[in-house]
Amino acid sequence: MIILGVILLIVGFVTGIGVLWTIGIVLLVIGLILWVAGALGHALGGRRHYY
Repeated sequence: MIILGVILLIVGFVTGIGVLWTIGIVLLVIGLILWVAGALGHALGGRRHYY
C-alpha cells in the first residue's frame, strides 16, 4: 500500500492529475499507520502484520 501510494504520488505530480496525488497521499498515510501499528504488535482487522 505504501509503494502504491508513492507511485501514485509520482505519477500524479508528473502528469498534473490532482486526483492521483490525493489518492496517493491517502494510501501512503493509511499504509504507514498500518505498518506502524503492526510493528508495535497491535492486531488491526484480525491481522497482526500488513505487508
